[in-house]
Amino acid sequence: MHMADALLSPTVGVGFVAASGTALAYSAKRIKEEADDRKIPLMGVLGAFVFAAQMINFTIPGTGSSGHIGGGMLLAMLLGPYEALITMASVLIVQALLFADGGILALGTNIWNMGFYPCFVGWWIYRAIVGRNPTYARLSVAAMVGILIALEMGAFSVAVETVLSGKSELPLAKFSLLMVGIHFPIAVIEGFLTLGVVNFVYRIRPEVVKASLGIGQAFEQSRASYKPLLTTVLVAALLVGGVVAWFASSLPDGLEWSIRKIAGSEELPAAPDGIHGRLAHIQEKTAPFPDYEIGPAAPEAHRPEGPAKRRTGEAAWPRVSPGRSLSGIIGSLVVLAFVCLTAFVLVRLRNKRERMQEGPPE
Repeated sequence: MHMADALLSPTVGVGFVAASGTALAYSAKRIKEEADDRKIPLMGVLGAFVFAAQMINFTIPGTGSSGHIGGGMLLAMLLGPYEALITMASVLIVQALLFADGGILALGTNIWNMGFYPCFVGWWIYRAIVGRNPTYARLSVAAMVGILIALEMGAFSVAVETVLSGKSELPLAKFSLLMVGIHFPIAVIEGFLTLGVVNFVYRIRPEVVKASLGIGQAFEQSRASYKPLLTTVLVAALLVGGVVAWFASSLPDGLEWSIRKIAGSEELPAAPDGIHGRLAHIQEKTAPFPDYEIGPAAPEAHRPEGPAKRRTGEAAWPRVSPGRSLSGIIGSLVVLAFVCLTAFVLVRLRNKRERMQEGPPE
């Protein structure tokens, strides 16, 4: 559901950059106020895992479409809403700048649709259902309901954002119906995949799930080692990005499929000049792995979700590709480093503020 710059007007794009930036600034402020420094490596490895998992498009039977998990609810259920939004935004920034997946102007809308809704709205629903007694049954129901609502809100918002951008080729009623309809099975599949990961973590480290809900021991109060969990998640991320990505469906995803149903093709033309042209040129320069492969990106004007999308139908499967493996591994490690660096800076700023408040030693 990564939007391309071609789907947005500059006004709408900049407006959602401001909205998402406000949500990120508030999340950063809340993280600086918290004391769970041990969350930083977990944020990093989970960000790497979500990046790799988003490379795996699964076929939606009977539709000719595919989808991938968003990962926002998974992050929120294991980290809490503020850390989850920072982590998801980091994933989307790396995808846009290094892999040409999603537009630069569209970063604000993508963070809002794939980050804000699951990390805040979905998480609030999840917390309300789970309460202070996170049993497996409550976790399962809460996760499924939260993911369904958050993902459908994101799908509907894509339609609203394109209409606000003046894209008359995509009428709101038909486009939103297609988007909400095709993303329902995607949400169901994401729900089951998320439950598998969260239940696994809850079984071996229940305090992680409880801490994200604000109950039980905080990370820093627990004496248990998180190295086995961190190692497991990181190894899983590298395996998914390096090997499992070969088995991803090459069918158009839900957004591409919806556009094709209305416009007859999976892409809308973007203006070759102005802000769209300049940002497309920047993205071509910054993305060494367009479409998670090694090679030059096609112009943004010809891609529905960024300059690198090349899906025209079901290709040979599995698609064994050293370039794709390298992209998955490098991308996972870059996200890991980017998330950890961001969280580390926030922690240092908090520590510096606390020292200033304490004053010089007597």
